[in-house]
Amino acid sequence: MVVRCAWATSDPLYLAYHDEEWGRPVRDDDGVYERVTLEAFQSGLAWITILRKRENFRAAFDGFAIAKVAAYGEGDVARLMADPGIVRNRAKIEAAVANARAAQELPDGISALIWKYADPDAPIPQTMADIPATTPGSTALAKDLKKHGFRFVGPTTAYALMQAIGLVNDHIAECVARRPGQ
Repeated sequence: MVVRCAWATSDPLYLAYHDEEWGRPVRDDDGVYERVTLEAFQSGLAWITILRKRENFRAAFDGFAIAKVAAYGEGDVARLMADPGIVRNRAKIEAAVANARAAQELPDGISALIWKYADPDAPIPQTMADIPATTPGSTALAKDLKKHGFRFVGPTTAYALMQAIGLVNDHIAECVARRPGQ
């Protein structure tokens, strides 16, 4: 019997995301920016909503190219607000643009800033109940991102980001997607 994290079994999109992406290292700036943006849009919603709209988000936000999104103006915000393929929340859209601008200002890039908070020694969760919603590291990361002008990056969103891009490995101990040695 194949064991997976319990959240990954309810939908084929979840299954593919879990098995192929969640917890795998993402280190390129545009890739990290995409995850920051999607985690912010997910705030208050089910992750499946974002997964179902992910390709629409990629098209609407120019593939999450930081330089392109940072150049967006009010016309782009209006275009995004009218796009039924994404989550149309003005505060989150404006945060995505502001976050691209903030990412551009980081001397070593967004990936370098975020990866400082990697926690390879995080305890291996035995069950889903062992996985926290926040950690001291996610609280520190959220504070650091906010210090640099990022929005919609509280400790819970920061921890979800840490999980998504591999800063922590929260696949349960028996999960088929847990990387060897972790």
